[in-house]
Amino acid sequence: MGLTIKDVSKSAGVSIASVSRYINKTGNVSPQTAKKIEHAIEELKFRPNIIGRSLRTGKSKLIGVMLPSLSNPVFSDAMTGIQQLAREYGYTILITNTEYDSSYEESAIEALLSNGVDGLILTVSCEQDSLLLKKLDKEKVPYVLLYNNTLNPNRSIVSIDNAKASEDVAKAFLNLGHRRFGMISISQNLSDRAILRQQAFVNYLNKKGFNKIELIEIDSTEANIEEELKSIYSKANPPTALFCSNDAIALNVISLLKRINIQVPNNVSVIGFDGIKIGELIDPTLSTVVQPSLDMGKEAFKQLLSLIIDNSNPQTILLPYKLKMAGTTSNPPKNQ
Repeated sequence: MGLTIKDVSKSAGVSIASVSRYINKTGNVSPQTAKKIEHAIEELKFRPNIIGRSLRTGKSKLIGVMLPSLSNPVFSDAMTGIQQLAREYGYTILITNTEYDSSYEESAIEALLSNGVDGLILTVSCEQDSLLLKKLDKEKVPYVLLYNNTLNPNRSIVSIDNAKASEDVAKAFLNLGHRRFGMISISQNLSDRAILRQQAFVNYLNKKGFNKIELIEIDSTEANIEEELKSIYSKANPPTALFCSNDAIALNVISLLKRINIQVPNNVSVIGFDGIKIGELIDPTLSTVVQPSLDMGKEAFKQLLSLIIDNSNPQTILLPYKLKMAGTTSNPPKNQ
């Protein structure tokens, strides 16, 4: 049997009425009493009954969404898709973002659950190693993973095939005639998508006989790696093809390359990943893997609704992507 406010009352040494007023915010509770109740709730890991009830019945009409960032347009596009269908079906969205801080994920989800959401749409830093997801699985909380990939058949996901898309990037560079490669990606402990993209890109090139690939990992998309780029491009035979694990990194890298007088695409070709709109507005326009983020958001909402209402089986939905070759890619310099 689950914990009740009676258990919290006993642990805190206060009345059940005081606990009820504190949790439901229906009356005054003294600071001293509130502190006792807070301590008991934390110690017992108590979650108010309304949450368990709403998760079981799907009556709250609230959906919780946790994303790594809202400043990255790829996630805001997905959020737009989620919100469009939420309005259509009469749901309200509660959203939190982690700013790529995996240590914040559990508390972010606890905050969403404490508001009585019916289910969750999540992008976690690392699906395979996530203790948070194991906890949600154990508690049978309905959720859909967005952008993450998984081999676990008991988890619902909506994503693209990150590995295949990254192999396609390697093939595109090879088809243009490039023979020297580099990759710049967000740190692997911050994004399992970056791991998949880097592994697939590097492994494909290794199989083709290209074993020397310059790799740079960064902690944020805005990281200033001008010195690292200077070091790489001051050496003989630097990369003529750079793959960036997302478009925000690609745009930053292109700007930094310009500062050190490395021209894109004359000296080096660059391909990003995501297909954000601003990539179409720069000159030259950004070559990139286009994810259908708006549709991914909509599909994630549909999948979650199916889990909540129909108690359906988890599904893996991989939507089609497009490799768009544009102005930041060309043949390598003739003196390669």
